[in-house]
Amino acid sequence: MTEKNLYDTILARSFGKNDQKRLGYGAFIASLLFVFTLCTVFKPYLSPLPIVELQLSVDAGLRMLRITEPQTLKSSNNATSEEDAAEKLIIPTNQINITSNATITQSLISSEVHELSVFNDTNLLKNHLDSFNSTTNTTISKEQVISDQFKMEKPICHKRTRTELCEITGDVRINGKSATVLAAIEFPFSGDSTWRMRPYARKGDVMAMNRVREWTVKLTQNADQSENANFSRCVTNHSVPAMLFSLGGYTMNNFHDFTDVLIPLYTTARRFNGEVQFLVTNKNLPWINKFKEILKNLSNYELIYIDEEDETHCFTSVVVGLNRHSEYFKELTIDPSNSEYSMSDFRKFLRDTYSLRNAAVATTRRRRPRILILSRGRSRAFTNSGEIARSAREIGFKVVVAEANTGVASFARTVNSCDVMLGVHGAGLTNMVFLPEKAVVIQILPIGGYEWLAKTDFEEPSKGMDLRYLEYKIAAEESTLVKKYGRDHEIVRDPSAVAKRGWETFKSVYLVQQNVSIDINRFKPVLFKAFELLQRE
Repeated sequence: MTEKNLYDTILARSFGKNDQKRLGYGAFIASLLFVFTLCTVFKPYLSPLPIVELQLSVDAGLRMLRITEPQTLKSSNNATSEEDAAEKLIIPTNQINITSNATITQSLISSEVHELSVFNDTNLLKNHLDSFNSTTNTTISKEQVISDQFKMEKPICHKRTRTELCEITGDVRINGKSATVLAAIEFPFSGDSTWRMRPYARKGDVMAMNRVREWTVKLTQNADQSENANFSRCVTNHSVPAMLFSLGGYTMNNFHDFTDVLIPLYTTARRFNGEVQFLVTNKNLPWINKFKEILKNLSNYELIYIDEEDETHCFTSVVVGLNRHSEYFKELTIDPSNSEYSMSDFRKFLRDTYSLRNAAVATTRRRRPRILILSRGRSRAFTNSGEIARSAREIGFKVVVAEANTGVASFARTVNSCDVMLGVHGAGLTNMVFLPEKAVVIQILPIGGYEWLAKTDFEEPSKGMDLRYLEYKIAAEESTLVKKYGRDHEIVRDPSAVAKRGWETFKSVYLVQQNVSIDINRFKPVLFKAFELLQRE
């Protein structure tokens, strides 16, 4: 018998099967006790053990982030976008981290958010906590979290590319005479406590902003004891939020009315469903009368001309400034990444406001499509609009010739009844906001290097309105500047050289002095193309 067989025989005789199992269990328990003893004795010399870290984020839900070494939470200073890199007054992002021992901590991170506070949606928070409790068998008090963490609504003031915006919740007091917004907040804050801004959405345009009154937004812990105590006593208390914006700048120019004020006003105020008080700085009665229907559809309350108010108005929530597309060279459009609304929503709002019938172009195969020729009373006018109209009729259009001087409501109905709108580059083309979807916009480019302006102001915006775009660039002979200066004059031959002399020089020549006489033979193919587009389903 070999040694191995002998060993197995002795072992089998010495221990039964049950004895062998008991021996194995005892050895396993002894090993655990040994390891535990080692960890206890040498714990001071061991590095921290990895933990599984879980994060509860209101916008992303509960998820396992990583297995990592324990470390102190730090604020992230890396800007991830142009807006993140912008100057800020108070820009907190609130976040709840839940680790394996269910400890809840709040982290304030210096990265910009668009919402007033990510903790406004407490129902969403409760759903996340329900999910966490059910999967981890760890009970976390929703009431405690909401009470301790979510009642602190942070003011946000930030500069964006085209606008400055503050959204403040708390004890907010506004005095028009001193152009000051005093916000008393209950929680500690860091950073600058004073913010000077001009609430008009065309930041960067010095000429426009010089026409806008500057306001001061100041944070304080106690309004009654602040250095502004001379006006801090509330005279008029309001039960709805306020929005403070300017009617200075370039208002009363149709293009700027929409891109600088009306579209930003819509994206900023629409969420209040009319329960918002408008405070207007730089009073402009002609503008207010011009767009009274839109203002009434956005606010259920009479405007307050805040510059004229000596008494202090008090609110629990105030927005100073208007939200606008964050990219610099974007006009007549809404940034979907920066707004819950789209240009489609805005155009529907206009149709509802002015009771416009046509949401989209109806088939034109059984009817003659309508073309609107925009007439201008001063510069960049058609000098041969009669010839253009005759040519359009020959192709198969019904022709409407009109100038946008009949009031917004009346002209909106005229535009909405047409399938094509034709006009020289200028503010009149802004009325394309009233066209039905799938309609055609034809922009005429005078001489003067309008290509970039034409693309930025009307071609690109037309895509966001679901319109079809055509363009016609006139030859030098089609400009009245040729007759005035001659074909070889620098004004005709080299507009870029004239532009280098400054905006006022360019404006006085190409915007003020120039009219257009269309070469019908050159232009007919554009009309045919518009007619063809309307025949498509």
